Amino acid sequence: MKTLKNIAIFISGKGSNAQNIIDYFNDSEKISVKFVFSTKENPSMAEFCLKKGIGFFISQNQTDLSTQQIKLCTNQSIDWVILAGYLKKITPELIEHLSHKIINIHPSLLPDFGGKGMYGKHVHAAVLEAKSLTSGITIHLVNEVFDQGKILMQYTCEVEKNETVSSLEQKIRDLEMRYFPEAISMIVSNEGSY
Repeated sequence: MKTLKNIAIFISGKGSNAQNIIDYFNDSEKISVKFVFSTKENPSMAEFCLKKGIGFFISQNQTDLSTQQIKLCTNQSIDWVILAGYLKKITPELIEHLSHKIINIHPSLLPDFGGKGMYGKHVHAAVLEAKSLTSGITIHLVNEVFDQGKILMQYTCEVEKNETVSSLEQKIRDLEMRYFPEAISMIVSNEGSY
């Protein structure tokens, strides 16, 4: 069994989580980030990947993402895919190809505030509207239904009385930066345990 695990990161936004993950695994002997796949143009992420010696791919065809992704994952011998702010639905074909080794991060404590349309500021607004006392991040496996895969880890923060969408967003961002790479390391390194 090979000890080095190859991971790919899929993004739809700026890629701050992806950059954080890449930096975290920069000198790792257990996990190697092979490439970043983006659904849109991202010059700063492309430049970052170039400096780090990591592949950067932009979707050329929005209607056939799955075929592109499977081909890239096969060619690069990918063991795990990490969704870091990736907003497109993952197809059953890709899930099957990676035999349930796709991890997502969600900016709330699932099963609350998940599902289609629940991303970014929409989630934080829903949390505040529900007057929740806590929020946080959920790291979960991906299945065919948005945000309903097996929950692997959750990290929480308090929601203050005077909390705003932007202040809660910052708290969640801090949790992501602090815990997501560490969680990926634990999950990928001990895959039999999850």
